Amino acid sequence: MSHETLVRSVVFAVVLGALFVGHSLGDHIAQTDHQAGLKAAPGAAAWRALGGHLLTYHLTLAAVLLVTALALRLPLSPLGVCAGLAFSAVTHGLLDRRWPVRAVLRATRSPEFAETTTPVNGMYVADQALHHLALLGTALLIAAL
Repeated sequence: MSHETLVRSVVFAVVLGALFVGHSLGDHIAQTDHQAGLKAAPGAAAWRALGGHLLTYHLTLAAVLLVTALALRLPLSPLGVCAGLAFSAVTHGLLDRRWPVRAVLRATRSPEFAETTTPVNGMYVADQALHHLALLGTALLIAAL
């Protein structure tokens, strides 16, 4: 394995860890009840709620990533960070409209899971799994560019 490949691999792993922490904070702490309850509804108010959530979520994500990068002196490029955060904003916003999560569950022949509330909330679990998949793509972009 070349030195460059090793560095990119380490950067990827560290960035992914930081993104998971930022995601948890941004989705569960920074998001308001108003944003969470309204962001998937129809109308302009829902789009404003989603926009507010995406803003606070990505500020949180960027702050965690920045602190991590500075503390560890990670060799991140502005292009990689911008591309990764842009990818995250698009995928996060799409998933938070909820219909794509339902579509994935229908495609995987699990439409009833979206309606399950016990022992787990199926929509929430599927939503978070898809957000984690998107964070993988975000970390790959940040590390690769």
